[in-house]
Amino acid sequence: MPELYDVAAIGNAIVDVIAPCTDAFLGENGLTKGAMMLVDPKASAALYSKMAQAVEASGGSAANTIAGLASFGGKGAFMGKVADDQLGRTFAHDMRAMGARFENKPLVGGPATAVSMINVTPDAQRTMCTYLGASVEFTDSDVDQDVVEASKIVYLEGYLFDAEAARRAFAKAAAFAHGAGRKIALTMSDSFVVERHRGGLLGFIENQVDILFANEAELLALFETSDFDAACEQLLRRCDLAAVTRSEKGSVVLSKGETLHIQAERVEKVVDTTGAGDQYAAGFLFGLSQGRPLADCGRLASLAAAEVISHYGPRPQVSLKDLAASKGL
Repeated sequence: MPELYDVAAIGNAIVDVIAPCTDAFLGENGLTKGAMMLVDPKASAALYSKMAQAVEASGGSAANTIAGLASFGGKGAFMGKVADDQLGRTFAHDMRAMGARFENKPLVGGPATAVSMINVTPDAQRTMCTYLGASVEFTDSDVDQDVVEASKIVYLEGYLFDAEAARRAFAKAAAFAHGAGRKIALTMSDSFVVERHRGGLLGFIENQVDILFANEAELLALFETSDFDAACEQLLRRCDLAAVTRSEKGSVVLSKGETLHIQAERVEKVVDTTGAGDQYAAGFLFGLSQGRPLADCGRLASLAAAEVISHYGPRPQVSLKDLAASKGL
């Protein structure tokens, strides 16, 4: 089958509501700074009523990565579930407007489209309260075999491990991808996801994952250690390629043949870290899909992450293709 897409992603289809807040606001509302917690629609609405003036933007981790890939000039596809409501139509329009394929049928008569209330403190840390809504209705029947088999890399969002039906969808997508000689990439998404599903994640990584994305906290949580180097060694026993982000320390790219330390791209002011990991994955996967050396993949990843943390919102506000060209990449 021809390679029609650089990356096809499976993830939660979410609309983000992003607002500035204080640390005191987090404490008053029982929120864990820098984490993502799941809430019901009542709690989501209650928090929304207390938030400062907000910006609404289509989001969802894997969908943000596809947006970054498109900004680099890559060809992407996204699979996820929205409801047949206004937010769902907005999400679908935004994906298609950027040139990404999004053809999953909307849910009728079920939960509303997912929404994430994101509060950003002055130090740019984002704290998320997410109502998953229709996104958890994604099942293995929503996996498009033709799209998976026509994609160089299939990228899976760790947040979906919270839904059993979605885990079955992951297994189905992995079978289709590997059967067609494609690669499976996984992002671990959040250390709380790792804590909830450590055993399942370890098994899936060892048996199905070719490329893993994690931040330092997620990696340490996965192997229940405080020793970063030891965790990296354990990870390399389970997958062929991994990229681990370490905030201002940059990132580490691990492969069987080499370990690369990638410097963080300088940012004049960090405004909002929402989407940093998503855009890092976008740059890395774009480079990988184009056959670029791992060092270039890491630099493209850092460039994309730096762009997104310089403004509110989880998706690029400039052409990443042009930005990369200006840096000689």
